[in-house]
Amino acid sequence: MTFHKHTLACCVLALLLVGCGSSPRNNYYVLSAETQAPSGNQEPSLGIGPVEIPEYLNRNSLVYRDGSNQLLIASFERWAEPLADGIQRVLGLNLSAELGTQNIRPHPWPRDDNPGYAIALWILSLDVSGQQAELVAEWRVSRPGESSSLARRITRLSRKLPAADWQGDDAAAAYSLLLQSLSAEIATVIRDAEADATATN
Repeated sequence: MTFHKHTLACCVLALLLVGCGSSPRNNYYVLSAETQAPSGNQEPSLGIGPVEIPEYLNRNSLVYRDGSNQLLIASFERWAEPLADGIQRVLGLNLSAELGTQNIRPHPWPRDDNPGYAIALWILSLDVSGQQAELVAEWRVSRPGESSSLARRITRLSRKLPAADWQGDDAAAAYSLLLQSLSAEIATVIRDAEADATATN
C-alpha cells in the first residue's frame, strides 16, 4: 500500500511540474519612437498631453479587434507600461526629433512655466483587425493662455502588418509607426505656426 501511495504521489507531482512547464509566458512590449536625435535647441517648447485612451484599451493586455463589435484580449501579450503613458512618451520623442527641440515637458506642467505649444491627444481607436493596424485620434495644438486652437483635427491612419501570422511585437511596431505618422502631421502645424510668427516679426 505504501508503495502505491508513493507511486501515486510521484505521478501527481510529475503532472504538476509538466503543467507548470507548459504554461505560456507573458511577453511585454513597448512603443518605440523615432531614432533621429534632436538638436540642442530649446525652441519651440512643447507640452505633451493630456493623452486619453478609451476604457477598452486601458488595461495591461494588448487588445485586438475580431469583427466590428468584438474584441480579443491577448492575456499573455502585455504592455510594459500604461498605454497612455507610452503614447505620451513616444509622441514627445517624435515631436522632439521632428522639430529639433529638447524642450519637451509632459502634462501637467507648472502653471508658471507654460510651454509655447500644448498638444492634447484623444485616442479614439487603436486596433489590429485581420492584418491591418489602425489608429484614429483626435488632437489639438494650442498656445496656453489663448482661447482658440491653432488646429483641432481627427486623423485616421492604417498600416498593413508584415505577415498574416503576426505577433504582439508586430502590432506594437505597427502602432509605433502610426504614431510616428501622426506626430509628423502635428509637427507640420507647429512648424507652420513658427514660420508665421517669424514672418510677422
